[in-house]
Amino acid sequence: MTSLSDLNSAPEVTWCAGQQLTELHTLSSSEPQDHAVAELAKLPAEETVAVVGSARWAAVMPQADHQIVGCTAIDVEGQNEDPAVLAWSLARDAEIVPVEPPAWTVQDMEQFQPLPTEVPYHEILWRDWEDLSVQPYVLEQVSRNMSLFEFRVMSYNILAQDLVEQGLDLYLHCHPDILNWNYRLPNILQEIQHWDPDVLCLQEVQENHYWEQLEPTFRMMGFACFYKRRTGRKTDGCAVCYKHSKFQLISASPIEYFRPGLDILNRDNVGLVLLLQPLLPEGLDLKMVSPLCVANTHVLYNPRRGDVKLAQMALLLAEIDKIAKTTEGSYYPVILCGDLNSVPDSPLYKFIRNGQLSYHGMPAWKVSGQEDFSQQLHPRKLLAPLWPSSLGITDNCQYVSLCPSKKLDRRKYSRDFLLQFHFCNVACERPPQLILLEGVTDAKPDRPARRPKHAAVVNDPDPQPFFPRSSGIIQHGLNLTSVYSHFLPQRRRPEVTTMPMGLGATVDYIFYSAEPVENGNRGGRRLYQDGALKLLGRLSLLSEDVLLMANGLPNPFCSSDHLCLLASFGLEISSLREELKQNSVSGQERRLDHMLKMVEIEVFVNPWSIVSR
Repeated sequence: MTSLSDLNSAPEVTWCAGQQLTELHTLSSSEPQDHAVAELAKLPAEETVAVVGSARWAAVMPQADHQIVGCTAIDVEGQNEDPAVLAWSLARDAEIVPVEPPAWTVQDMEQFQPLPTEVPYHEILWRDWEDLSVQPYVLEQVSRNMSLFEFRVMSYNILAQDLVEQGLDLYLHCHPDILNWNYRLPNILQEIQHWDPDVLCLQEVQENHYWEQLEPTFRMMGFACFYKRRTGRKTDGCAVCYKHSKFQLISASPIEYFRPGLDILNRDNVGLVLLLQPLLPEGLDLKMVSPLCVANTHVLYNPRRGDVKLAQMALLLAEIDKIAKTTEGSYYPVILCGDLNSVPDSPLYKFIRNGQLSYHGMPAWKVSGQEDFSQQLHPRKLLAPLWPSSLGITDNCQYVSLCPSKKLDRRKYSRDFLLQFHFCNVACERPPQLILLEGVTDAKPDRPARRPKHAAVVNDPDPQPFFPRSSGIIQHGLNLTSVYSHFLPQRRRPEVTTMPMGLGATVDYIFYSAEPVENGNRGGRRLYQDGALKLLGRLSLLSEDVLLMANGLPNPFCSSDHLCLLASFGLEISSLREELKQNSVSGQERRLDHMLKMVEIEVFVNPWSIVSR
């Protein structure tokens, strides 16, 4: 596989333990922290991830074969014999020298000395980088002479400080000092800088912190940023940042889910949808690579209001459909990030991944799968239609105004209703204008002994108009699949992205565009394969038992109650050219097929027409 990563992508970073970690601790303790920060500011962006002044987020450059000499990986299966775990269990009896990370110089932030680190969090919370580009199925899809535009995407719920202070009961397991924003901010910034994403999707970003601290810092890191605060009196929102050295903005669309007067959309959640143009090295035409649609959202938390979650997701998908749709009717590659407050294989998750959901009669609490309210008396149930036609969204999650116009008097009738006219008198009579062809048009249908009775009325008792549909089924055509599998095969445990009240759950996701496998359906789960957008790698997640060893989230090492998600993608540089070529070929095929059908109709109606020609 030919890659442009040496021209326009940041270097790979990876974790290191053992000998390298000891050297990093020695360096960090021997050099003043202010000197480390000064040296960090002097380095170019692509080299700052290798600075060894930070014992927490220190990184080293990998070798060419993706292995590091002198580094020992943490064996999660054998943690009972791991010296790091034994050291953690004896932390109270042993005197451990605290390691101080470098202090980030952030505007309007008081200097805050971090707590002594008594637990080897860097070893317990080990996260491996999974290189998927060497997988056989990826190598089969990518020819060796194909170039890829490589980039990284991070999704991160950074926990707004106002929400911490409003819900301190959720963080009784945390030392009060590690909940201080002046302690959490440097940790979050160092984590982002260490993994060096090209596209950054953040949730729970407090507005004053964004404008006063985060946005100026991200701008110095080479990001262009867009922010959308939640409506009402909420003080946090979503942000999407991208490296202006890698992408150029085409359009940005903020979304407000709140709709006055609609009970199903009476919450203050928001989203952002950006259309970005990848920037290629000089000498390459931008038209050789497809634009990329990036969406970010934070869906309502309330586990009982699955109807609100589905309506919010329908609005987001409608906006993506509007932004990402090409003039040919297909879609640009889409990456959807966010905190969806829904667990894997829940109805909402299946709706996003499989593209369809039958919701009529479903209990509202069941949509997200967060909690089980099956014992609740008279639970709220979803009824069709889920939202009123005044919203302007079809059951295909598209804006009505952007759909092809339909005749108002045209209706879609059910199959059972039409079958009752199969053997009616009108259907059994031969039209007088029909040309008589022996054995073809002179045959009469054989009436069955017990033919169905047709109704005297001609109106469908249950008509289905085009807008809006009321079949109790919603769907979309974006073909999205998840970056993560939501299961750790080595540990035989589910992945975890957050730990509310000490219980691990997955609610954060990165979905991306893929191609459905023909006749690929396994137990109601649609199967996908990579298309123009290819998944090259991802940062592994952790299991609940590992996070419990680190006292849950947040902790002195991870300063949010969510883990960050990180994925590496490759976008085919010739994908747009091939797409246009395929569209041209398919257009020629359609025209040829139409001409053949016209000839067949003419011959059937007038068999002598072919002789006259």
